[in-house]
Amino acid sequence: MQRKRAREILGVSSFANSAQLRLAFREAAKQAHPDRPGGDAERFREAVEAFHLLNQQGAVDRIIQPPATVARPARTDAVLPITPLLALNGGVLLQETADGRRLKIVVPEGLRTGDTLRVGDIEFEIAVRSDGEMLVRGDDLWLTVPLDPHLLTQGGRVALDTPLGRRVVWITRKAGERGLVRLVGQGLPARGKHRQGHMFLRLAAQVRTTDSAARTLRRRFAAAWAA
Repeated sequence: MQRKRAREILGVSSFANSAQLRLAFREAAKQAHPDRPGGDAERFREAVEAFHLLNQQGAVDRIIQPPATVARPARTDAVLPITPLLALNGGVLLQETADGRRLKIVVPEGLRTGDTLRVGDIEFEIAVRSDGEMLVRGDDLWLTVPLDPHLLTQGGRVALDTPLGRRVVWITRKAGERGLVRLVGQGLPARGKHRQGHMFLRLAAQVRTTDSAARTLRRRFAAAWAA
């Protein structure tokens, strides 16, 4: 396995330190573990192999740090963090360089972590980072979708807002039990050596807030007083 492929599997950049690698590995292993819904033994094996390759003693430090006797030029490779939505659809991004310049960067669709993008005299390495609502794993998009608990147990059709627009999804009882639905071909677009990805929806029971008896009485009292 090449280091670039290993970084893609774990979703990290070449600047990741040991702590970041361990965190990324734990998340990747948790999602790929064969005992979990949606897990896959081959993906789990790849995650383990990728972690061991990148976490070799001193390997991370050699990637991050230039030799002490060599002066690193001011304009050199830099990390360009982008959101999953930019990776999906592309767009325009403003980025400030180490020497104080502000660049307007046109980001093409379909970039993955570890890809490079040259802008003028700077070659950026792409790092796709989760925005809290959506994350990218390899070629695939992962979203968490809150649903009515009744729908998870009984199944049914539901209209969901996704980064690609509104999609009508059929939730089977089995999918509700597993808590996972895959939308084939709805992930990151194919680009270069990268395949067309899929979209994975993690199904979570929607938390309902119910009024306490005391709160209900206070609301009724306020309404009666106002009348």
